[in-house]
Amino acid sequence: MISVKGLYKQFDKLEVLKGLDLEIERGKVIVLIGPSGSGKTTFLRCLNVLETPTKGVISIDDETLDFSNPISNKRVASFRRQTGMVFQSYNLFPHMTALENVMEGPVTVKKESKDVVRQRAEALLNKVGLGDKLDYYPFQLSGGQQQRVGIARALAMDPKVMLFDEPTSALDPELVGEVLKVMKDLANEGMTMVVVTHEMRFAKEAADEVLFLDQGVIVERGKPEQIFSNPKEARTKQFLSLIEK
Repeated sequence: MISVKGLYKQFDKLEVLKGLDLEIERGKVIVLIGPSGSGKTTFLRCLNVLETPTKGVISIDDETLDFSNPISNKRVASFRRQTGMVFQSYNLFPHMTALENVMEGPVTVKKESKDVVRQRAEALLNKVGLGDKLDYYPFQLSGGQQQRVGIARALAMDPKVMLFDEPTSALDPELVGEVLKVMKDLANEGMTMVVVTHEMRFAKEAADEVLFLDQGVIVERGKPEQIFSNPKEARTKQFLSLIEK
């Protein structure tokens, strides 16, 4: 499904990713944990080429990008359409309703019929529990509701994989649960997901595999029960001991 080989990312003299190798099977939920600055978000952004890797190869199904060679914008755009990205900040268009935000991508980018897209957008907003908020503007919605619109918007593009970059970090604590529930529902439906999060409970309950990143490398990876109950690496133990205090 997703294959990453020899992935490096360097900003000026700072090497953020140092040769990551990773295979992700279809339908699996992979959760990335680690300290700030470990490369988690950079890795996620490289997966959909919002950041261009310095070198390495990324494949999603039959589409492959080899960053040792120049890649056209057209190929990058085609590759990116296979992924749906949900950011820390909601990034909704403030002048559009929830329904219009969800419809925008398929209508503008994929040139789909508005009538067809409207039906799908309404179904997706119902799916994330916002069927009664179709005509609300972002300022009329809570942070959790806006983030759920963001998830529906990403799903509207019919991606093969969903990428989540700390989707609950900007939310008040009481709103976190409603977003995590939508993510768990997606996981249960078999959506392939790569999630950067500080929500260890979500990682324990929803992940098929947890990856601990530090200083641009994968220090340890394994099933949630192994990572959280019996980590093998000293650095993993140190990190978990600090966040669980």
